[in-house]
Amino acid sequence: MTKWISLMCLLFSLSSAVKAEDLTQFDFPLLLGDWYWFSPDQQSEPAGEQGGYKAINISFKSDYRFSVKLLNRDGSVEEASGKYDLDETTIVLNDDFGDLQHHEYKLNHNQLMLKGAQFTKILPNNLSGAWYSDIIRGKDVGEEVEQLALMLRPDFLFSARVSGKEGKSITHRGVYFLEDDHLVLIYRGGQQDSQFELSSNTLKLVDNQFGMEAVLQRQSP
Repeated sequence: MTKWISLMCLLFSLSSAVKAEDLTQFDFPLLLGDWYWFSPDQQSEPAGEQGGYKAINISFKSDYRFSVKLLNRDGSVEEASGKYDLDETTIVLNDDFGDLQHHEYKLNHNQLMLKGAQFTKILPNNLSGAWYSDIIRGKDVGEEVEQLALMLRPDFLFSARVSGKEGKSITHRGVYFLEDDHLVLIYRGGQQDSQFELSSNTLKLVDNQFGMEAVLQRQSP
């Protein structure tokens, strides 16, 4: 039972040994990722602030850098990048040419309202699906642990269930985000940051901080 409880802490507890670059310490984690707006009219020239564009992509990174790509209706692309800052209601974009913009915003796990346009976060990797562990091991993983089941939805909601050989299990639900090779789960009471490798239908998760490694296979629909 002690080892079982240890794994619960391993997978679903926030460590007290915090590093400055730890993504779980970023103040606005739901902002991180790639956001897209697509014009509802891809042919004509509709009115409105975004009327001249067919699509807009804006990416936010945890180093407070952003990049924007604007797809014009003639097929040309405009690009800009710079630094950003934000609080609960306002985001400040300061591009590399010194142009400073202040915008009110609203944000949830997969929708961003900015400059009167609704952006949707899009999953950059083929990570969505139901994943079940073939292997789960590590110095803190007890022998009682049998399986990790991880459901990643394309709208950035997840559920994770750890099952034991005696039928015990624990499930957490929440939201997740990605940056580079990091997968961060956010749930009530904690966060978990793991490095991942994706190869076809095999997902490998490694948490060096806790000494855990899991190899999961995607379940076919």
